[in-house]
Parts: sequence; structure tokens; C-alpha cells
Amino acid sequence: MGRVTERRRVIRLRNGVVSERPDTLVAEEPLEIRLDGKPLAVTMRTPGDDFALAAGFLVSEGVLGSPAELSGITYCDGADEDGRNTYNIVNVRLAPGVPLPDISLERSVYTTSSCGLCGKASLDAVRTTARWPMPGAVEEREAAERPGAPGVRLSPEVLSGLPEALRTAQRVFDRTGGLHAAGLFTPEGEPLDVREDVGRHNAVDKVVGRALQEGRLPLRDTVLMVSGRASFELAQKAVMAGIPVLAAVSAPSSLAVDLALESGLTLVGFLRGDSMNVYAGAHRLALRDAAGA
Repeated sequence: MGRVTERRRVIRLRNGVVSERPDTLVAEEPLEIRLDGKPLAVTMRTPGDDFALAAGFLVSEGVLGSPAELSGITYCDGADEDGRNTYNIVNVRLAPGVPLPDISLERSVYTTSSCGLCGKASLDAVRTTARWPMPGAVEEREAAERPGAPGVRLSPEVLSGLPEALRTAQRVFDRTGGLHAAGLFTPEGEPLDVREDVGRHNAVDKVVGRALQEGRLPLRDTVLMVSGRASFELAQKAVMAGIPVLAAVSAPSSLAVDLALESGLTLVGFLRGDSMNVYAGAHRLALRDAAGA
């Protein structure tokens, strides 16, 4: 397994004083994902939880939805100039009978650590491939008003505590300052899983992939908290995993809001302290109680 961090020497300037010292950086390496031996995608990631990352990526692509559809994941041979295995190629084997997606030269994609999966930014694509569509906002709002109604319902106080809970669980960030995180929480704010990666979308894939491997999809009664902005890719991954609430410390994109409104996802941005913006799905938040109404 590749290293999560690496050491580099830097020149440091502090209050006019120049010094040289070692610094800890987060590692970033490519990971090629193959499906039944055929190249599918390359993503820049922080080594670690590679199998979960690959599984989560395939959940967001609509290929996988349960552990029964997954035959296995293995590392392929990939050596550096010294002959050491780089662990930068994984092969995902589908279970018998699970259809392969269309894999062609045009379909193979390159995914950077910052932009997420490009080329599938389509609301129609998510709507047609989502295995666990959420009820529409109107239907769920009406159901939520009935006593004992099922579904996630959050207080603003719980949401306010999630950024700090996520930050506290970021072990590698303390040493590098260069990692994003994705955390899965209960509606009461209890952490279920937290993963770190140089890419926001990779961190989410690792969380979703672990849930798939453990047979916990769809993640209906959970909240996904991310350390950066809420892009379309992250909203897509939440919808594809059946997650009803996505919260971010920064801004969402316009397409992420469109997808949240169309799919029934609750989308919260600029979550900092007791301040937040709710862009979609406000029916899941106890806003009347917070306002004293």
C-alpha cells in the first residue's frame, strides 16, 4: 500500500526569519479502476481504502447496489522503476449475471482530485440510474406532518455540530492540512464512518464503498457531511447511495441544487457554527422548532 503522507523539505518564512525544515504532505497518486479486467477510470487519490473507493465509484455509476453483485476486488501488478508494486491498479470483478456497463475508449474517464467525474453531469442520467429514488419533497413533507412518520428529521443544533465532529475525526489532516473528509452521521449526530482523501469525491466514494461492502445500502437514515463545497458530483453520489441529507461547509453549485430539488435531497451549504443555508429539502429540518413557532 502506498504511503498516505510524504516528507519534503521547505523554506519557511515567519516574521522575517528564514529557516529550512521538513514538512509533511498528503500523498497523491493515480488509481486506475478496471472492471472485469477492462480499464474504466483513473482517479487521483490518497492511497488507502482503495477497494472501498472503487466500490463507491461503481455505486455512483449505477453499476453496483449490493455486495451480492460484487465478486471481488484485487490489486493488479503495477511496478515502479525499482520493481516495487505501486498498488495503483485495482480490478473489480462483478458477480455472474451482473451486466457490464458500456466500456469503450470514449467511456474511460480521467478523474482529477478536484473536479470529480466529468462527462456525466446530467440530471436525467442520475434520475434514470438511481436505484433508491427518494420521495418527492411534497409527498415527504405531507408524510412528515403525520405523527410517527418515518424518515430523517434533523434539528439545526445537530447540523451545527457536524463540521466540528468531522474535523475532530480527521487524523491525517492534523499532520498535513491538505485533506478533505466525508463523514456519515446518524440524525442524532453520531458518527458512523469518516474517510479522508485529497479529493472530495474520493472521500465520499470511500464512505459509500465501505457501506456497500458491509451491506448497508441504501443509507436512508443518514447525513453526509463534507469538508468542502457541495458539487454536482457529491450530490449525485449521495442520491445514488440513497442518502437523504448532504451538508457542506462551503457553497453548492447551481447544478447540485437543481439535482437536490429534483431528487428530494436535502442540501445544506455554508454550515458554519449555527449559521447555514438550506437550498433544498427544508422539510427534513425542524426549522419551526428552532424559530420557536
